[in-house]
Amino acid sequence: MFNFPDFRSRAALLAHAQHSMSFYHPRCIDPSGGMYHFFKDNGTVYDAQQRHLVSSTRFVFTYAMAYRHFGDPAYLDGLKHALRFLREAHRDQVCGGYTWLLNWQDGKAEVLDGTQHAYGQAFVLLAYSHALMAGLEEARPWVAEAFEMMEHCFWDEQAGLYSDEASRDWSERSSYRGQNANMHACEALLAAHQATGDQRYLERAYTVAYNISQRQAERCGGLIWEHYDAQWQPNWLFNIDDPAHLFRPWGYQPGHFTEWSKLLILLEARGAVLEKDLSWARPTAERLFKVAMEKGWDAKRGGLCYSLAPDLSVCDSDKYFWVQAESAAAAALLAQRTNHPYYWDWYQRLWAYSWTHFVDHQHGAWFRILDSQNRKYSDEKSPAGKVDYHTMGACYDIAAVLDEGPGHA
Repeated sequence: MFNFPDFRSRAALLAHAQHSMSFYHPRCIDPSGGMYHFFKDNGTVYDAQQRHLVSSTRFVFTYAMAYRHFGDPAYLDGLKHALRFLREAHRDQVCGGYTWLLNWQDGKAEVLDGTQHAYGQAFVLLAYSHALMAGLEEARPWVAEAFEMMEHCFWDEQAGLYSDEASRDWSERSSYRGQNANMHACEALLAAHQATGDQRYLERAYTVAYNISQRQAERCGGLIWEHYDAQWQPNWLFNIDDPAHLFRPWGYQPGHFTEWSKLLILLEARGAVLEKDLSWARPTAERLFKVAMEKGWDAKRGGLCYSLAPDLSVCDSDKYFWVQAESAAAAALLAQRTNHPYYWDWYQRLWAYSWTHFVDHQHGAWFRILDSQNRKYSDEKSPAGKVDYHTMGACYDIAAVLDEGPGHA
């Protein structure tokens, strides 16, 4: 049995973020360029050469946030190191955009997968925005550059949303449309607005959020389905045979419901700046959160399950680290916005479960995935994409809530 810290203590949350950061820093830094992306539970690097765009951008985020909160110059050095690799290795000098997957060896990058993904480009925008907020002024024009590239290459004006995928040279476009890229685009756009004050980023975040959480939800039983065709009609069968796909899982995702809850509350807080009707944002955030908890929570063993079928029955009972972390952040924002104990109760339950089963108290960071009985599948703590961006990010989000006090979302 664990002695739980006070999960409503800003100091405790920041201490936990720093404990997670200590798992990665400084062992993640590759002196030849960029960061190592693949770690075992004990911190051993098990693939020193593959570099995934999502991990590379998220390392920029984690180092930027660590530097802003703790002021350690080593974090600033790590931020500059991660940013340089994103700018010089991932940026595709031949075709434009950013390379999805690289092989990095002897200081040279080989393209393993050059597919252009809106999901990845959204994280490029997020990375540059957070680098700027950490004081790296050189990133300011890169924020605008990344946004303009997304607008030119992925924005579907008629749909009011971002398309998803293109070939490396942009000559072929996938008919697939997804909410996940748009959700993270909304997150990145809010960060870009915070970093620059430029109203166009906030306007675009509003458009994306409204069209996903209102128009698209109306086509999907009032909830947010993951997958759509080129006309933005729901594709109920996409990846039904690959339900645990890393970026495009089948089913309703309770973790994405709660991520949207968080983003909608953050968007609502900027309503005065937007001068738009946001009366829909908080009720939608509350509805999504409640469905996630009431349909996805494992009443017997704790934790939020990964996926729900269209009838809202659990179809993937595994537990993923990011689902618990993002849900705790959403619970905190909703609790602060509504002053309702329902959300603080869920906040406490989510943290108690995560602290007991997911947090690696010995080595640091969180385990990635557990089965329905809360057992690990492997000793791979951080494969491509993880780097504990979700868990540390949740701590920082919640710390900001605790700074503001009740009723000031």
